[in-house]
Amino acid sequence: MQKSGIAVVVSGGIIIIGLFLLVLGNQSILEGIIQDDGKVSSEQTLTISNDFDSQMTSTGVFAVQIIEFQEDVFSVKILDPFDIEIISQEINGENIEDEFEVLDTGTYKLIIQSNSNEETQVFGAIGPLPDSGKKIFGVIPVYVIVAGMIGLAGVGIFGIKNRKRSV
Repeated sequence: MQKSGIAVVVSGGIIIIGLFLLVLGNQSILEGIIQDDGKVSSEQTLTISNDFDSQMTSTGVFAVQIIEFQEDVFSVKILDPFDIEIISQEINGENIEDEFEVLDTGTYKLIIQSNSNEETQVFGAIGPLPDSGKKIFGVIPVYVIVAGMIGLAGVGIFGIKNRKRSV
């Protein structure tokens, strides 16, 4: 019983470490990404701005989530620092994520529009594309958590087998 108690504590500790790494990894991945939310309609748009340095990153990323999605109602635009439209597209689902080239240093704008008279809640984000090193921090913690869960499952199976033998 003492060994299984130690194994439960160790497995729990591994899970806690995995959760801590998951939080740190998400913060690292989202570093530099500006998020905002608001309501859009035919009279109101949501604009999210972020500063980019073309020397630091050559690719930007944006994401939009629409709570009450309607077909052929929403669109998104990306403007470069000179207010030139570099991306313009209809939103064909509740979520959209895409990349764009960062050619000039300055403030890029994500503009979410609607042609409906009804106000709809939307969420948007724009920022530099995280490098592959930062993306690894999003994957490794999952494996650590799974290892801790496997340890807990192993302790449970071991405890059940020992209980059957002692009866």
